[in-house]
Amino acid sequence: MTVGRHEDDGDPDRAESFGEMLLGGLLDQVHRLPPDRVGPALADTVARMGGREVRILLQDYGQRNLVPLAGDGLEDGDPVPIDGTEAGRCFLTSRAVEVPVADGVRVHAPLLDGGDQAGVLAVTLDAVADDARRLLRRLAALAAATLQTKNGYTDLFFQARRGEPMSVAAEIQWSLLPPLAMRMSRVAVAGVLEPAYDVAGDSFDYALNGDVLHLAMIDAMGHGLDAATMATVAIGAYRHARRISVELSEIYLFMDRAVAEQFAPDHFVTAQMLRLDTGTGRLQWVNAGHPAPLLIRDHRVVRRLNSPTTLPVGFGGDQPRVSEVALEPGDRILCFTDGLIEEHESGEEEFGEDQLIGWVNQLDRADREVHAVARDLSHTLKRARGEATSDDSTLLLVEWRG
Repeated sequence: MTVGRHEDDGDPDRAESFGEMLLGGLLDQVHRLPPDRVGPALADTVARMGGREVRILLQDYGQRNLVPLAGDGLEDGDPVPIDGTEAGRCFLTSRAVEVPVADGVRVHAPLLDGGDQAGVLAVTLDAVADDARRLLRRLAALAAATLQTKNGYTDLFFQARRGEPMSVAAEIQWSLLPPLAMRMSRVAVAGVLEPAYDVAGDSFDYALNGDVLHLAMIDAMGHGLDAATMATVAIGAYRHARRISVELSEIYLFMDRAVAEQFAPDHFVTAQMLRLDTGTGRLQWVNAGHPAPLLIRDHRVVRRLNSPTTLPVGFGGDQPRVSEVALEPGDRILCFTDGLIEEHESGEEEFGEDQLIGWVNQLDRADREVHAVARDLSHTLKRARGEATSDDSTLLLVEWRG
C-alpha cells in the first residue's frame, strides 16, 4: 500500500499524510533522544522533506543575536544579529519569513513553545508550497517544545546561548526566571534583564492560573551573591504564597517575613506584585518601593499607576493597600526597576522617567509583539544612557488582549 493512502473514503491529502509520517517518526523518538541528538534528528527529518542547510538559531541571553546550535547535520557559522536580518525579523514578529535564494527559497520559521519565542529554524527548500509551510511550522513547534523539555537535562543549550562569561550571581538569577515571554489568547508578557551576564538583585516571576495572571518584580539591595541570595528567597516566598492562593496583600507579608528572618535588619527587597483577571481586565497591584507602573493605551503612555506604597520587603511594613484599575482591550502595563531610570553618565543628570516615557511612545507601535517592544525598549534605553549600567535594570511588559 502507498504510504499515506486511505482506502475508506475521500481524496487523501497526500502532503498531510507524508507530514504525519515525518512528524510521527520524530515524535516517536524524541522522548528517548539525549539532548545533543535533538538537533541532528530534526535536521534528518527536514532532509527527508527536501530541506537542506538546516540551522537552529537560539536567542542569546543578551537578546542581541541568534546563535547556531551545533550538531551533526546542522549548519554552523557566526551568530546572526536580531536587528536587520531576515532571521531576526522572523524572531521579532513570530511569523515565517521566506527569502528567494539562488538554489531555492530560504525559510525562517519561529521556534515557539507556549508563546515563548526561543529562536528560529532556518531551512532551504527548492520551492515552498502550502503543505511545506504547514509541515515546517509543525516541525518548528515540535522542535521548540523538545528543546524546552530537554533543557532541564543539559547545559548544552545554555552554553550555546551564552555570548560572554556570566557571573555566578547571574547564573543564579537566570535559573530563577520563567520564560522571558509568554503569549496567550487573552494576555501576553515579556521581560528583559540588564546586564544579562552580570545581573544580581533584579528578578521577576509570573504564572497563569486559569483566568488569573500573577506577576511580581523585585530588586534586592546590593550586588553580587548577597543580592542574588536575597532575590532567591524573595521569589521563593512569592511563589509559595501564590501557590497557596492567599490574597495579594498577604503575599507581601509572606515575602516580608521570609526576607526578615533570613537577613540582617538593614537588608531589604523592593517589590511589586500584580494580579490580572484575564477575563475582565481587572488589574490589582501592591507597590513596595518600586517606581509606579505605566499604563500604555493606543501605544502611548496615558498615566502612571500611582498608588499607596508600603515599606520594602524585609522592613516589617503593615499589610498594604491593594490598588485597582480596569483595563481596556489592547492596554499594556510597563513595570520597571529604578535602575532603568536612575542611571546617568558621570557628572550628568539621571536618565529619568520622562525620557523613558518618550521612548515608550516612539517604540510601542501597532502590530508589534510585546517581546519585540520590551527588547527594543531595553536596548534603546541602554544606548541612550551611553551603554552605562552600574545597576541592574529590568522591565516587564504586560498586554491584556481582552
